[in-house]
Amino acid sequence: MDQIAVLIPCYNEESTIEKVITDYRRRLPDSRIYVYDNNSTDRTAAIARESGAIVRRERQQGKGNVIRRMFREIDAQVYLMVDGDDTYPAEYAPEMVRLVLEEQADMVVGDRLSSTYFTENKRPFHNFGNLLVRKSINALFGCQIKDMMTGYRAFSYQFVKTFPVLSRGFEIETEMSIHAAQHHMQIENVVVDYRDRPDGSVSKLNTYNDGIRVLFTILNLFRNYRPLSFFSLLGFLLAVTAAVFFLPVLVTYAQIGLVPRFPTLIVCAFVAVAAVQCFFTGLVLDTSVKKNRQDFETRLLDTSRQYKTLLKEKEESGKTH
Repeated sequence: MDQIAVLIPCYNEESTIEKVITDYRRRLPDSRIYVYDNNSTDRTAAIARESGAIVRRERQQGKGNVIRRMFREIDAQVYLMVDGDDTYPAEYAPEMVRLVLEEQADMVVGDRLSSTYFTENKRPFHNFGNLLVRKSINALFGCQIKDMMTGYRAFSYQFVKTFPVLSRGFEIETEMSIHAAQHHMQIENVVVDYRDRPDGSVSKLNTYNDGIRVLFTILNLFRNYRPLSFFSLLGFLLAVTAAVFFLPVLVTYAQIGLVPRFPTLIVCAFVAVAAVQCFFTGLVLDTSVKKNRQDFETRLLDTSRQYKTLLKEKEESGKTH
């Protein structure tokens, strides 16, 4: 079991990966650095290996697939995840690691948005998207995470081993944030400077396609984690729609005693029934979510016992050697 594992998912980062590995080794000399190559067509893997990193490969394309492989294969007391594009300065890494090891944080977020992100980042739609995602998730889930989509994070063993990776691409960071908020895990924010990609390094994030996927991820996770709120809101909208179309029919009936628009009345009745069904669907699913939370707490206890066992084995192994 490693004390500190630095995780670097990479796809075609040959121009920056050597510097990233060197910087984090200097700041975290006791760490083991893992580079997971995601089908790069350049010399990323070779340069990482020459720089002393442990290089592994994930053949399924997408950052979410890489993170799933990393979390499954590596055991560590603290995990530091960082991109291989040299946009996150390594000097903040010791503090992020300390918050996990000493302050029992489950997830530490490298907050770019409170520092230099908006001046360094040259893509205005990225800026707007980051603000939209942050405000949406904080409002829907009642949390105070400062940067939802940052790739600079530290995690505890308990977070990593209980986090179900469902996303395949760049929406993975949003999924991490919502998972931590929903399960009331300890989240800390560390303000970090952000620097834009150096010349020769190209972003793999598609502003529009990946942005749409992130928004759908938020919507799906809101439905899955907060079904009562989601379906109550949907039911309310249906009820308002039914009322808006029903009122003219009611007024006409009051005036002349007839219902000339009978099809409208029928549709309003069906929409009203759908609104009631939405509310009761939310109630049923909310019961299931509460049961899942109870099961999660049990899994968390099991993971904590496993963590203590691994620590004990590590200590005994150190004494033996």
